[in-house]
Amino acid sequence: MFRFCRVGVLFLVVAQAGAENWPCFRGPTGQGISMETKLPIEWSATNNVAWKAPIPGEGWSSPIVWGERVFLTTTLQDGVKCHVFCLDAASGRTLWDTEVMEQAPSHKEKRNSFATPTPCTDGERVYAVFSDGSVAALSFAGKVLWTNREVKFYSRHGLGASPLLHDGLLIMPYDGSMRVATAGVYPNNTEEEKTGWQIAWDKAFIVALDARTGRRVWMAKRGMSKVAHATPIVFCGEIISCAGDCIQGFDPKTGKLLWNVFSLGEGVTATPVIGDGLIFTASGARPATLRTVRTGGKGDVVWEHQKGVPMCVSPLYVKPYLYTVTDAGMVNCLQAATGEVVYQERLRGRYGASPVYADGRIYLLLESGETVVFAPGPQFKILARNPLDEKCQASMAVSGRRFFIRTDKHVYCIR
Repeated sequence: MFRFCRVGVLFLVVAQAGAENWPCFRGPTGQGISMETKLPIEWSATNNVAWKAPIPGEGWSSPIVWGERVFLTTTLQDGVKCHVFCLDAASGRTLWDTEVMEQAPSHKEKRNSFATPTPCTDGERVYAVFSDGSVAALSFAGKVLWTNREVKFYSRHGLGASPLLHDGLLIMPYDGSMRVATAGVYPNNTEEEKTGWQIAWDKAFIVALDARTGRRVWMAKRGMSKVAHATPIVFCGEIISCAGDCIQGFDPKTGKLLWNVFSLGEGVTATPVIGDGLIFTASGARPATLRTVRTGGKGDVVWEHQKGVPMCVSPLYVKPYLYTVTDAGMVNCLQAATGEVVYQERLRGRYGASPVYADGRIYLLLESGETVVFAPGPQFKILARNPLDEKCQASMAVSGRRFFIRTDKHVYCIR
């Protein structure tokens, strides 16, 4: 669908009425970068709000936008009923709300939800994944076109990765752990519970489905790895995908593993980003490490850094700098080519959403609902602080000179 190469970030964006679409997690290239201009710098729960729409149920999928449609997922009845919503981007009116399936919710971490994977769209269909691994495709009219429930997913953390669309394939990683629950009781600190989570195993895989039919095209096994929640990206004809203990490249046509870099860690959540001919990754926990691999498929590690490493928040590359944010609010600016620290600044609050670069500014969303706007460059300069006073963990979307922000109760359109 969308791809970019080392000669620079190449946007192949389908625009309608002059607006850039935001069709998947972290936008057109999966890098958190928007080409939109004339965006607001300041807002609040009552200022510069074009509309505010209630969303029932629970889910931390990020909104996506195509034309004048906003899509997101949610679950009702404690995660059992899986819904896809479509809102009118101009007014916030619900165009349709489709229940696509029911699932049997299993274990998850407190910060996760049963509808965390961000949906994606090719402009004809919208694709959604839910916590048990099930996938559904819907028309833009809200009709379920197909479902695929072949994967019976379990992870000690729940499911957090989002699907990727590429050349007619819907690609989804499943980096889970051993299911050991008996009658709803989850034992702690046993070898069985830690298998796939803190102890590497060989059961993780990536699946590619035909986007038109839902039929499985290929399944790629990772080899030895640990639990992860990282959304893959496509770079110069390769799928780049990270998990606990590995950074990997796959052939998108066949699923063949092209290269593998050992990257000790687990609970990998941050989506990789690319710049300066490098792939920037975060290893998750044990130990938390920024690990940088040269592009080109040879697996050369260029530099590593172990201070201020993000656990949940994806990095942001704005040439020539790499920005990372820890869950506890440490903002780090590094020279992307070398890993040299340019600055480290502490912000108050807790962070889970990934940052966006748009209109020459970086927008960083806190769990409290406040968005910190700061300037890129070698000095840290805050431009605005914008409170919404509602819990936020989903990443924002950008389209049509607007921000779309999901909270635990609403979707806000900021304009």
